[in-house]
Amino acid sequence: MNEIFELLKNNLQLIYILILVIFIGIEVIKHIPAVLHTPLMSGANALSGVVIVGAILVMLNSDPDDYIALGLGFMAVVLGIINVVGGFAVTNRMLQMFKKNKN
Repeated sequence: MNEIFELLKNNLQLIYILILVIFIGIEVIKHIPAVLHTPLMSGANALSGVVIVGAILVMLNSDPDDYIALGLGFMAVVLGIINVVGGFAVTNRMLQMFKKNKN
């Protein structure tokens, strides 16, 4: 438990930056028109793919006894895969709306 408090104390500025980035991201996303959601979904899928690769690399290079790194890496891989699959499903469904019916 002391290790976690020491980590937070040593990286307090990075935590502040992360919180600020989260709020800025939320504000930016709220003001995006609906027309741009499909291209942005493709960009989000690409970023999630990078997150998946990065999480796998973190898990490969972490100590087998470091359960925090392994657990966070596993969660990043799972959530990244869910985001990629869901993004492709939504993008595919939106693109199906623009196809002409053969009837």
